Parts: sequence; structure tokens; C-alpha cells
Amino acid sequence: MTVAGQRSKRQRSERRAAALSPQPTALLAWYDRHRRRLPWRVLPGQHADPYRVWLSEIMLQQTTVKTVAPYYARFLERWSDVCALASAPLDDVLKAWAGLGYYARARNLHACARAVVERHGGQFPASEEELRGLPGIGAYTAAAIAAIAFDQPATPVDGNIERVIARLYAIETPLPAAKPEIHERAVALTPPRRAGDFAQAMMDLGATICSPKTPACALCPWNDVCVARARGDAETLPRRIPKREGALRRGAAFVVRRSDGKVLLRTRPAKGLLGGMTEVPTTEWSKDFAEAGALTAAPRFPAMKQSQWHRTAGVVRHVFTHFPLELTVYAAELPAKAAAPAGTRWVAFNDLSGEALPSLMRKVIAHVLPSESKIKSGEKRS
Repeated sequence: MTVAGQRSKRQRSERRAAALSPQPTALLAWYDRHRRRLPWRVLPGQHADPYRVWLSEIMLQQTTVKTVAPYYARFLERWSDVCALASAPLDDVLKAWAGLGYYARARNLHACARAVVERHGGQFPASEEELRGLPGIGAYTAAAIAAIAFDQPATPVDGNIERVIARLYAIETPLPAAKPEIHERAVALTPPRRAGDFAQAMMDLGATICSPKTPACALCPWNDVCVARARGDAETLPRRIPKREGALRRGAAFVVRRSDGKVLLRTRPAKGLLGGMTEVPTTEWSKDFAEAGALTAAPRFPAMKQSQWHRTAGVVRHVFTHFPLELTVYAAELPAKAAAPAGTRWVAFNDLSGEALPSLMRKVIAHVLPSESKIKSGEKRS
């Protein structure tokens, strides 16, 4: 076939796909055969527990299914319902969350549990509007809970669903500007019955078939109505405006270990980045950090000389959502009787697994103590 003939055939396929409408029943039939088995997903015919749906949705934000699964299991084992979680100390929740990242989620999780108990008698509300009034629950999470837990005709739109819709209708507008159109299209597709199954079917389709790279279009239940497939450019959608990476910030961290094996730690302020989490002492993190003055911010001990600080080779690198970070690490050894400066505390190395240490701080400690770096935090959505 000539190039012109191929182009003409492709254009006919595109017009045919555009003229047809995706049928929710086709996707639901596919879902009934191929649904993923996930720890938080109930079996067909069972009613979902709103607490478990909410917990999983909060954990899955910006985090993969593989990473979330063991954390989800440990949370349920420790706090089996929203009342148990609401009564737990925030510090315990932060410690259980350590290593999962995006730590504001843990603080909001605890605040939301308390709000459900105080405002709603320990029962999650079923409406999107009331759900959005709870801490840490935005439009997507409210719609997901309403649909999956209560089978309300709600339409959650996550990254997987954005990709499916953008390809089905060949939406050329780049994200995030395309979000309103994508949401409108997704709402129009949502059936009045089995809204929860439909939402999960859309998520599964995006995660397993309509993947970011090399989508398995031949296996898709909507392949005959997908405009992007008909055009042959599904993998290029959705379009995105490149994100501007934040400016590099730098700083110094101080790992102090006593001869009895205890490590000096402190708790970060409750608000702000890594709020309420545990850390080794550090300087401020800034774009114009001057390493020459780093030791002026080091913890002070009586009779300790500045020369006792040892600058370790290399740096610890970490990437936050809005900026990359590089930390120079200084280490020091002190006698077992050394007292902790105000605002800090000594913690036995073997007890570090019980601290709310974020991934960054685990990296810092491992940088100084590589032979003892396996701080157990458990194991960490596609």
C-alpha cells in the first residue's frame, strides 16, 4: 500500500473511532474478568469498608501499589478502624508512616481520622461534598471514596484515568490545562450503576493496558473506539508541559554517635516540610548555603572541639517534590556520658527503626554508618 493509501486508511479509522462512543458495559465486562487483586479491594458482591478505601487512597497518592501494600497491612494490623487511628498519638502514626514519603499525608491522615470521629461519630460521610470537608481529602479522594465505598455516581480522575481519557478522545491540550476537559469526558462516561467498579476498572485499564509507554492496545476493551489508537500516536498522549525543576538547595547534617552506640536525634517542627518527623541535626537548607560556616550550626557539647568533627566523603542527595537537595555530612564520636543538648535526645541505634525517620535521614545515617545502615522501616500506584 502506498503512503497516501496508508494515510487515507488511518484517517478513515480515526473518523470511525471518533464517531463511536466508548461503552461502560464493555469496560465493566473486561474488569469482571481481569480485575487486579489488591489488598484493599473487596471481592465481587462484597461491600467496601470506607475506612480501608480512604486509607488506601491516601497512601496511594504519588506512591506505587507495590510500595503501599506492606504499609497498608501494618496500619490495619495496628489500627483496624478509624476510631483506633483517631485515638493514636500523632507521633506513633508518623513513625508507622516513616519511609512512605510525602509526610503531610500522615499528619492529615491522623487529623482526618479525628475529624471523622468528632464530627461524624466515627462513620465516613457518603457525599463528595462532606468528604471534601475533611482534612487531607481533595476532589479526587472524595470522589474515589464516594464511588468505591458507597457506590455513589462519582468520578475520580487520577493519572491513570487522565491517560485513558486523553487517548480515547485524542485530547491535544497539554496537562495540566487539559484537566477540565478530561474530567468532563470522564464524568460523561460514568454509568449510574456500578460507579465504584467503573472507577476501579478505569484505574486498572490505565495501570495494566493503557500504560504510559508501549500501551497494549490490542488487549483494550475500547480499542475500536480509541481515536489515538486509530491515529497511531497513543503513546504520545497525554501531552504535558515540562515541569521546571526547583533550584538546588544545599546544607549540612551532623551525625553524632556516643561510644555506647546511641545516636543524637531531634524532632522537626510540626508544620512545614517533614513536619513532626525525626532527624539528625542539620543546618538550614538553602540555595546559597556556604559550607565554610557549616559547623557554626553543629550541636554543641561541653569540652568538644570543632576539630572533632569529621567531614565524610561525598554528599547525600535527595529529591523533594519541588527541589533537589544535597547534604554534606559531618560525623563525631563522643563518650557514653555526653548529655544531649536542649531539643535533642539520644536514641540507641537498634531503636532507630521505631523512630519517624524519613528516607532522607536514613540515607544520612547510612552515609556515616554504612556497616550498620539497615534501619528497618518495613518495606516500602501504578
